[in-house]
Amino acid sequence: MRTATVTRNTLETQVSVTLNLDGEGRATLQSGVPFLDHMLDQIARHGLIDLDISAAGDLHIDDHHTVEDIGITLGQAFAQAVGDKKGIRRYGHAYVPLDEALSRVVIDLSGRPGLVFEVPFSRATIGEFESDLVREFFQGFVNHAQVTLHIDNLRGVNSHHQAETVFKAFGRAVRMAVEADARAAGQMPSTKGTL
Repeated sequence: MRTATVTRNTLETQVSVTLNLDGEGRATLQSGVPFLDHMLDQIARHGLIDLDISAAGDLHIDDHHTVEDIGITLGQAFAQAVGDKKGIRRYGHAYVPLDEALSRVVIDLSGRPGLVFEVPFSRATIGEFESDLVREFFQGFVNHAQVTLHIDNLRGVNSHHQAETVFKAFGRAVRMAVEADARAAGQMPSTKGTL
């Protein structure tokens, strides 16, 4: 089983993440940010990743530090769990619709952090959650998982739907990228010999 547990403690947040890349999509989520918990549940369910995430942060200021630090800690746990990457597909992609919204996510477990984020949210907030924080979450993840990630919301009117299609597509793309490639027979999916 490809699992990892990472704890991150700062003066702003205390975050603990346990994940199992070969899970069943179960999630225990206590971030203190209800909308983020809803989105993390989409990653678990659609990525078939078991996630246990708890966080205590300076929410009296705003959600920014908590959301970003959960992305960072999840990225660190992901990098540990995926291991040396031998025999996996490496690349993953998904298109996911939700009513009028449609998003595409493409991931490369490249060993190099890179984020292209093209999501023109229709509103600045989703309930009380700031739409900008979606990008902050993924930037934190990318920087510490060492992956290249392209996220495009192709259309959407409802900002909740836009965000949900992004997180669902991310879960699906990750699921594809970490799958064993039977034809690769344990080979490194790179001409460099390392990722």
